[in-house]
Amino acid sequence: MAQWGYTMMTEQAGPRQLVEDVVRAEQAGFDFSVSSDHYFPWLDAQGHSPYAWSVLGAAAHATSRIPLMTFVTCPTFRYHPAVVAQKAATLHLLSGGRFRLGLGAGENLNEHVVGAGWPPVDVRHEMLQEAVDIIRALLRGGYVNHRGPHFDVESAKLWDVPDEPPPIGIAASGPRSCELAGRLGDLLVATEPEAGLVRDFERHGGAGKPRVGQLPVSYDPDRDTAIARAHEQFRWFGGGWKVNSELPGPASFAAATAYVRPEDVAESVPCGDDVDEFTARLRPFAEAGFTEIALVQIGGDQQRPFLDWAEKTLLPALREL
Repeated sequence: MAQWGYTMMTEQAGPRQLVEDVVRAEQAGFDFSVSSDHYFPWLDAQGHSPYAWSVLGAAAHATSRIPLMTFVTCPTFRYHPAVVAQKAATLHLLSGGRFRLGLGAGENLNEHVVGAGWPPVDVRHEMLQEAVDIIRALLRGGYVNHRGPHFDVESAKLWDVPDEPPPIGIAASGPRSCELAGRLGDLLVATEPEAGLVRDFERHGGAGKPRVGQLPVSYDPDRDTAIARAHEQFRWFGGGWKVNSELPGPASFAAATAYVRPEDVAESVPCGDDVDEFTARLRPFAEAGFTEIALVQIGGDQQRPFLDWAEKTLLPALREL
């Protein structure tokens, strides 16, 4: 049976609200939670982007049961992998072992801010692999020295290390990243309900490991309102990773999606309050072999109505999938 998660979408709410919302998600019965980790929102209409790791630390203190996870952190540009390892170890300790570290090759949208340029995808995958090796070495304890093609680590040591390191998830969208995820990761992270991603992941060492998917939804008693909100804030979602990872800022995402219509968004994002529509859109993830699916309720001011509805109506229906 699939598990169902709640997304702290840092691009559409401020830090205090994000923590309050995940507390309510825990109360509503969600099985796990994830958090985005951005420097920019995709579109100006979303309006936020607080520091995800501070939010996660506060969430770890404010909750008691629900697992936490980055979905996902790029450990290669804004953050050096040695710093990511320290953050992950600390959060795992704060949460009492409830944290999982989701990693990915990143998006230009967030990583350009440090002025390091944006290399082609094959180089970004090389950097991700090297970063994962460094993070795992530090989480094992002891001093780490590393001289690599992309990173140097000089006599680094984590002084607060959990007995068991947090599991590491790797984001994948194609054969190369699935190979990395299967070989390097403890779980797969993806946003497309494609059985081929799961098969590639399993073929490269991921057999038996969790597979975590994610889908945006737009709950509202009025379907037209839900569609309008999804179009305003999430029309970028259909661009796909190959496009989205290259765009440098919200203005670029706005230009790239200028001709996306509300009805186009409604074809991929369940909108309204029809439980059958929501379950029909989420079912492909379960059928593709994903063991966990996180929901993103679109609209920062719509989290509480969604969570109330999810507790009473949506989650019981999803348990039947």
